[in-house]
Amino acid sequence: MFLIVGLGNPGMQYALTRHNVGFWVVDVLAGRAGVNVAAVCCQSQVAQVVLAGKKVVLAKPLTYMNRSGRAVRDLLQFYALQPEKMLVVYDDLDLPLGRLRLRSQGGSGGHRGMSSVISFVGGDQFARLRLGIGRPAAGEENGVDYVLTPFTAAQEKSILKTVELAADAAETFLARGLEAAMNKYNAPFVKNEEGRGPDR
Repeated sequence: MFLIVGLGNPGMQYALTRHNVGFWVVDVLAGRAGVNVAAVCCQSQVAQVVLAGKKVVLAKPLTYMNRSGRAVRDLLQFYALQPEKMLVVYDDLDLPLGRLRLRSQGGSGGHRGMSSVISFVGGDQFARLRLGIGRPAAGEENGVDYVLTPFTAAQEKSILKTVELAADAAETFLARGLEAAMNKYNAPFVKNEEGRGPDR
């Protein structure tokens, strides 16, 4: 069994914000399995599905972003899983809009949700999938305000494609392992099924 956790904030006021793209990816994966992530367990909304031939728990913590680690730790304990069986999906200001990056370990990069997960899990030895949301232009809103606002109309098409690609990457991780997923989706320009990459 695997655990795929999307990081974000619960509540309709946050649903469309940049900080919630981890939730979006989990919802896309759930939709592909024909379920909703609605049951509540371990301070998270969860669904058990089969993806790429693997049993998977999809989860969206309800603890708010900065306290995500407590829910992730409880999920690992409840399902008797090691961190090596987990993929955490979240937004990244330091990646350009439309870029994906998978890693097997590493620090938080200043992302408070990831900092919380690393702290509560007791280390950084778990896979993570980052979705680039870009940074605000110089002189515009600060990073904190930026992540808690929706994408612009011009960005929406690109980020929706990126979320679908991220779900593809998660399924590749399940089916073929992290290295195969990294080789395919960490490239600077990843083509979708229509032969086009994310808009820039």
